[in-house]
Amino acid sequence: MNCLLIWILTYIRHPEELSLLKKPRDPTKKKKKKLDDQSEDEALELEGPLITPGSGSIYSSPGLYSKTMTPTYDAHDGSPLSPTSAWFGDSALSEGNPGILAVSQPITSPEILAKMFKPQALLDKAKINQGWLDSSRSLMEQDVKENEALLLRFKYYSFFDLNPKYDAIRINQLYEQAKWAILLEEIECTEEEMMMFAALQYHINKLSIMTSENHLNNSDKEVDEVDAALSDLEITLEGGKTSTILGDITSIPELADYIKVFKPKKLTLKGYKQYWCTFKDTSISCYKSKEESSGTPAHQMNLRGCEVTPDVNISGQKFNIKLLIPVAEGMNEIWLRCDNEKQYAHWMAACRLASKGKTMADSSYNLEVQNILSFLKMQHLNPDPQLIPEQITTDINPECLVSPRYLKKYKNKQPGYIRDLITARILEAHQNVAQMSLIEAKMRFIQAWQSLPEFGITHFIARFQGGKKEELIGIAYNRLIRMDASTGDAIKTWRFSNMKQWNVNWEIKMVTVEFADEVRLSFICTEVDCKVVHEFIGGYIFLSTRAKDQNESLDEEMFYKLTSGWV
Repeated sequence: MNCLLIWILTYIRHPEELSLLKKPRDPTKKKKKKLDDQSEDEALELEGPLITPGSGSIYSSPGLYSKTMTPTYDAHDGSPLSPTSAWFGDSALSEGNPGILAVSQPITSPEILAKMFKPQALLDKAKINQGWLDSSRSLMEQDVKENEALLLRFKYYSFFDLNPKYDAIRINQLYEQAKWAILLEEIECTEEEMMMFAALQYHINKLSIMTSENHLNNSDKEVDEVDAALSDLEITLEGGKTSTILGDITSIPELADYIKVFKPKKLTLKGYKQYWCTFKDTSISCYKSKEESSGTPAHQMNLRGCEVTPDVNISGQKFNIKLLIPVAEGMNEIWLRCDNEKQYAHWMAACRLASKGKTMADSSYNLEVQNILSFLKMQHLNPDPQLIPEQITTDINPECLVSPRYLKKYKNKQPGYIRDLITARILEAHQNVAQMSLIEAKMRFIQAWQSLPEFGITHFIARFQGGKKEELIGIAYNRLIRMDASTGDAIKTWRFSNMKQWNVNWEIKMVTVEFADEVRLSFICTEVDCKVVHEFIGGYIFLSTRAKDQNESLDEEMFYKLTSGWV
């Protein structure tokens, strides 16, 4: 294994979440000259760690992870304390300060964004995932050439026990991956969300520049002030124990309110219809009025295993929840419309937990509600914007903070007008985050990224058994999703919690997954080795077994048993 890779992984807790990815190339462009390739590599370096196998590296060692990766950490900023300069001589990363990996690098030129590959459709996003390397084989075995740049990325979207006291590097690398995913349009967001992300970027860039030895020496106070808040922001998709967990619960909490319900169907002109809705356990019951709620409901739906998608526009006061509920013939689509943010936050949190088979009695419910409210609050427009000093407006460089899609909206306007307009919107949004510390802002950015509808789904082009056309298989931390390749709509969802087993026919490259109730799913990945899909499924199963009461060492034997397969 490359020495630089070993060094980086030594300083990131839970390295099992990471893997190596070959650089995506834009298939629409012709081969570039070496000079262009060099400039693209420089742009990629801003995305995060690049691993370049060199002649002096330990290039043929198998595997990515090691039980010995347990460094000690600085209590101030989470940086490891172990010396490393002897490993790399005069390497830029070996100057005795591993904290360099905890420092965000601002984008200094919009030309850098222009050079990067941006997926134009879901199929393009799926093709990026062709580049994942096999974690159980060496780089040499996978035909990685000397001096070929590889990307170190969080492969699995299940970030366990993020702690600002120990994870400064891990949090920064997650922030960088999230930032580039948004700027390169690998994940979609609304215009309001884009301005919120831009404001957080601007704030993080500004604080990163201000960071100095004096700032770090005073970080004890900063950690103490935000520690309680950040403990409630631990980024685990399952939610974690917090200081506000529910106490001794003798009955499961319920929701009851008037909610507008809509069942979208083709060729229908009917709109939302208001019902008195009650949310008990994992089910929603709809009644024509509150007075009839003691009788038989007009509609009832169990949300266990459903897909939950937000559809929110703050300025338009639209707070919708889109549900795709599994039924025998596919998915039943239901939309819920809430009246305000508070109602939306409580019902959305309940829906998300119910989709995982959890109720509002779960300790993560209150945390989920607060996270949703915080996410919405960061998108608010300030009714009384302050005057912004001219010096700040000239330093903000808005073209580097938003994706090119939002710049194209104003393509008929003068460049100066566009710059001033976007700058004003970013600075207005910045007032909602201006009081955050550096580490809190990064955590908030990651949390907001996790709240986006498309977060956490890795796409692959597949042909399902019995099907004639190419579709998409989406793999998330807790489920498989059969998706329409053109629209991205979920056709059917299968939860890992209902999975009995999965296997691979290596000869015909077919993945077969068996679920409870005799449900069987078989598909062939048409443009990627089925080993990649097998490793994703096994990896997520392994990650689901982690618990906070376990020790820090990685069970390598179990990891490779679930991910390596037989080839």
